[in-house]
Amino acid sequence: MTDLITYDTFFIGGKFVPAAGSGTVEVVSPTTEEVIGRVPEATVADMDRAVAAARDAFDHGPWSTTAPAERADIMAAVSMEIMGRMDEFATLITKENGCPFTFSQMGQVFAATAVLDYFTGLARTFSFEELRDGMLGPTLVRREPVGVCAGIIPWNVPLFITMLKLAPALASGSTIVLKPAPETPLDAYALAEILERSGLPEGVVNIVPADREVGEHLVRHPAIDKVSFTGSTAAGRKIGAICGEQLKRVTLELGGKSAAIMCDDVDLEAAIPQLMGAALMNNGQACVAQTRILAPRSRYEEIKDALASAVAAFTVGDPLDPATECGPLVAERQRQRVEGYIAKGREEGATLVVGGGRPAGFDKGFFVEPTLFADVDNSMTIAREEIFGPVLSLIPYDGDAEAVSIANDSDYGLSGSVWSTDLDRAVGIARQVRTGTYQVNMLAMDFGSPFGGFKSSGLGRELGPEGLAAFLEDKSIAMPAGSEPKLL
Repeated sequence: MTDLITYDTFFIGGKFVPAAGSGTVEVVSPTTEEVIGRVPEATVADMDRAVAAARDAFDHGPWSTTAPAERADIMAAVSMEIMGRMDEFATLITKENGCPFTFSQMGQVFAATAVLDYFTGLARTFSFEELRDGMLGPTLVRREPVGVCAGIIPWNVPLFITMLKLAPALASGSTIVLKPAPETPLDAYALAEILERSGLPEGVVNIVPADREVGEHLVRHPAIDKVSFTGSTAAGRKIGAICGEQLKRVTLELGGKSAAIMCDDVDLEAAIPQLMGAALMNNGQACVAQTRILAPRSRYEEIKDALASAVAAFTVGDPLDPATECGPLVAERQRQRVEGYIAKGREEGATLVVGGGRPAGFDKGFFVEPTLFADVDNSMTIAREEIFGPVLSLIPYDGDAEAVSIANDSDYGLSGSVWSTDLDRAVGIARQVRTGTYQVNMLAMDFGSPFGGFKSSGLGRELGPEGLAAFLEDKSIAMPAGSEPKLL
């Protein structure tokens, strides 16, 4: 029996405070199906208290007027402490959501600190004020903090996505209420322990794990100025509608159904290992996963065989084992969802090449075999809907123009990739695909560049200066000719 990690408080106003209610939420291991943690069940009263703390900290506290360099010093110290506890955070997240430990180290923890480090550096160099020559005199253009923010965090990469919201909010001078998912609250408490002693003023960051109902209350709260949400497109539409009604600032990073275009000159030996890491990362539970693989008919069988070998060799096992490449899905409901899509693929005529079931030897845990379908038409359900599991669809095409057309024939537009030995050809294809991010002969995310989606993949951008701008409001102050104000 695993030792339980238990909390009976929330992090509000710079302190751990008792929950308003008596209900609890159990955190279940996707690997053992045992309860590994227990946290309070948040109520509307808890969320109101967190919002009030953030509002007071913004309206009356020093954070919004603290020099950016001083904010950056605190952010840097938080990053260092997280890195010093990398294995602790990685283990905790792996236990919560089944993510392979090696991915937890790099994709969950190191990537989170890299995002925090980027915004720390940007806070030191960003022009929060500039003087422009106006028609009648100088104009002082200020970038002021947006105010009180809500950051709504999914369960798949909780610490990393927390930093996509928290880091730019802190750099901007805003305050924030973070709502981690009920499946993965434990790493948020570990982060709160670091924030408690970081030197942040009380109320700048508040952390209240909650369900959808209490999360919706947070979104609707009149004291919230901006919402930043990462999650499903369905939930994003609802949040966007609420924010639209209230003219509330909103960033939505939603689903994806990204296409990897394998050109007829692709170097399979170089491409396949990288593609597998991106297509099946985090057990397939990644919005940027390259789950539609487009192959030219002239090399279709060769690519199918290479993919089949790679998918079959993908190691399934205990996610805490460093050798494991694919662990369990986050919950039984998620496994049932993925198995439903696998059944749908068979029903609609796709050819099951590898996987399709539950791996042998796993009596416990929400495991699904890494799965490859071939002979997939882009109109099939498995090619159109986000499965969020280790299921890949191989789609044939004739010529670059058709490949681009198939890639663009999607409700989503988050990511994608192209693989070719001709760089100019590959970049030409990349320019035509309607997605917010794209990769050529590699799979990576640049934290200094904007990240987000076209179409149903979301609104707005995270990362880069654009990610900071999303937490700022522009103000123009016009002055008479000859004025020379001192810039902050």
